Amino acid sequence: MLINENMLVSEVLDMNPDITEIFIRHGLNCLGCPGSYNESLKEAADAHSVNLENLVKDLDNYLENKK
Repeated sequence: MLINENMLVSEVLDMNPDITEIFIRHGLNCLGCPGSYNESLKEAADAHSVNLENLVKDLDNYLENKK
């Protein structure tokens, strides 16, 4: 598992520039959002009513397939 719920959104975005498509698919338009530098994935998911478990799973799968 590469991603955990305590990581900042900006940390995850920095892992791969194309990962924004996963955030957008989950209803999170995090790219360029000032909150991405202060919010964890859990905080962002909670604030936007996003299923955190599915988000983390999709982010992990995406990164694993990009190796």
